[in-house]
Amino acid sequence: MIHGRDLIMYAAYLTLTLLTAAATGAGAYLDFTGHPAIVAIAERLRVPVSWMVPLGACLGAGSLGLLAGLAVRPLGIAAAAGLVLYFVGAVLAHLRVGDRDLGGALLLLGVSAATLVAAVGAPG
Repeated sequence: MIHGRDLIMYAAYLTLTLLTAAATGAGAYLDFTGHPAIVAIAERLRVPVSWMVPLGACLGAGSLGLLAGLAVRPLGIAAAAGLVLYFVGAVLAHLRVGDRDLGGALLLLGVSAATLVAAVGAPG
């Protein structure tokens, strides 16, 4: 049975995991469907639109890995670490072309990093 501080840590881990999995799952869907907003970002960053499916696959794998991590923690840790790397790459892609509109990439980088920290530190 989990008590006190451990319960709070586990609740934070669970909440962050579900939030991050939902956000990255939605991002994967938008990539797979070629949503106009995502295509516009790709064009602005000079990322080939043909990369949208592979990038969506990375997001989808991260999302599913986070959920699998609820049962097998090392999978969740690996998925969260992979998403941190993915969003570091996204921030670098913005900076490479001088695009300062990187709020979404920074937000998802932060949420992914928080999920990684919570996955490593949560009891259980």
